[in-house]
Amino acid sequence: MQFDYDIIVVGGGHAGSEAALACAHRGDKTLLISLNIKMMANMPCNPSIGGSAKGIVVREIDALGGFMGKVCDQEYLQMKMLNTKKGPGVQCLRAQADKKRYPHHMQEVLLNTPNLTVLEDEVKGILYEGNKILGVFTSDKKIYSKAVILTTGTYMNSDILRGHTKYMGGPDGEKPSIGLSDCLKEMGIRLQRLKTGTPQRIAKESIDYSQTEVQYGNVEDQAFSYETHSFIKIKDQIPCYLIYTTAETHKIIREHLKDSAMYGGLVEGIGPRYCPSIEDKIVRFSDKPRHQLFLEPESYDTNSIYLQGFSTSMPENIQDLMVHSLPGLQNAKILKYAYAIEYDAFETDEYDSTLMIKKYPGLFIGGQICGTSGYEEAAGLGLMAGVNASLYIKGEEPFILKRDEAYIGVMIDDLITKGAKEPYRLLSSRAEYRLLLRSDNADLRLTDFGHKYGLISEERYQKFLNKKEKFNEITSILNDTFFGATSPINDYLVKLGYDKLTYGVSGKDLLKRNGVSYHELKNYLNLNSDLELDNLGEFELEVSIKYEGYIESERKEAIKFRKLEDIKLNKDTDYSNMDGLRLEARQKLNAVKPLTIGQASRISGVNPSDISILVMNLRKGNKL
Repeated sequence: MQFDYDIIVVGGGHAGSEAALACAHRGDKTLLISLNIKMMANMPCNPSIGGSAKGIVVREIDALGGFMGKVCDQEYLQMKMLNTKKGPGVQCLRAQADKKRYPHHMQEVLLNTPNLTVLEDEVKGILYEGNKILGVFTSDKKIYSKAVILTTGTYMNSDILRGHTKYMGGPDGEKPSIGLSDCLKEMGIRLQRLKTGTPQRIAKESIDYSQTEVQYGNVEDQAFSYETHSFIKIKDQIPCYLIYTTAETHKIIREHLKDSAMYGGLVEGIGPRYCPSIEDKIVRFSDKPRHQLFLEPESYDTNSIYLQGFSTSMPENIQDLMVHSLPGLQNAKILKYAYAIEYDAFETDEYDSTLMIKKYPGLFIGGQICGTSGYEEAAGLGLMAGVNASLYIKGEEPFILKRDEAYIGVMIDDLITKGAKEPYRLLSSRAEYRLLLRSDNADLRLTDFGHKYGLISEERYQKFLNKKEKFNEITSILNDTFFGATSPINDYLVKLGYDKLTYGVSGKDLLKRNGVSYHELKNYLNLNSDLELDNLGEFELEVSIKYEGYIESERKEAIKFRKLEDIKLNKDTDYSNMDGLRLEARQKLNAVKPLTIGQASRISGVNPSDISILVMNLRKGNKL
């Protein structure tokens, strides 16, 4: 059969952008179909990138060869490192990105990438024969390909809800995607209805900032991408502002709950638990006298301020009352009213760990239609779907990240084994190996994969290998350098509150002391100039040494657990009549079709006794 393209990507959001770029950079003739080319990589909700756990995902995307971090580093208003008073396992970056310039920059990348064609059109359905994927069709054409990746975000059969009003529409005033959902249902693919929302946008000049608390950036020497080496000084970054809801705000919301689309019975979909609407917060946390809100600028090029934390589906007239009850917003001009949006997403047991639909080999999905929330989760899923679709059409083994290798691996495994009846959000608490999955060491964890799969250039890879060599050399020097009673380093130690050394102590052991930094310690080492590290490299090296014992302990746990991951299961096994398995376990195992014993053990509803039955069957020589 003659194919027009190797791979077609449907949807130009954060998932679609990363998926299309990954396929194109791997040499596949790729078509990206977007409803509106000017809205590709759009940020319909908060124009922020990163945050708790999410910032680590952006670093992982960069280490694998993706583009979200690179583009954000060029187009942000403010940068913060979060959780600086906590351990390195939960520290991560959050950028207030530019809503206008970020998508424009990503669009330039997409439109100028070899092997990638961008088409503005609406996909109405999938071309298939039996269970073989053949491409897609629009209202006036058929386009054939070896694989298809769906990354339609919150557009499929999407409805906008506000008060008692409900109408078909996409995010940010765009039109919805109509027809594709019906085709998927006809193919026997199960969909679910999910909900998310966005708050008001306020005119900057209508805010009284004297009633707010200013929030500055705190980072001017770090970025998401390991290839970024120019930064915006804190004094040149745009501040955000903190305010709180008032008793009057809560009173207005309680009196008008019945007017909310959510509490008025209009909403069908399930919303994100970890990013609730303001009315949901006030109902669920009725004991809280106030909730914090952030006033966040959206762009250098607009006067629009995002009212973070005030998402709602109230009618516009009630939103006026709510907004005007807030400190500094008594005379606020609302540029855009808040709304809730419902959309179709896939049931998580419809796809496997490669993000391919089980019933239709060659059909992959990525982003929010996987059941997730957030730009970062979407981009990570899109990148993985792109790589795996590319590997699939070449007949190569899939790329599956393990839980101890990346937050992206944690996310996909959670979706597959635990499901998502509400939009899934990455949290650091979801990762059992947080100290291994740090923000600083994403390059050490994942750059080899990025190079292996053709997304990291040879030049970048050689720089990475050089960095690893530097780490080894510096660590060796720290091990072999000893400081004693007459060493000048005693002045530094005394300033930190330590007694002078009375016996020889290695540089490595000194670095393990609280307060001792590698940045200062290196001044007392005999280092060649070619062993110089950037700030992130210094931090990465320091953490690896200071937390060496904890890291090694966690690594041993991961290795021990990997033994279960190495015990393979056949994805075609029918567990319906397996003796000893409980009914619920049979149903869950048949729905998920785990690839390993380890994955089976994490399925909700499968308990240790069920795992013992599976292992016993394997020992008997039964093929599972």
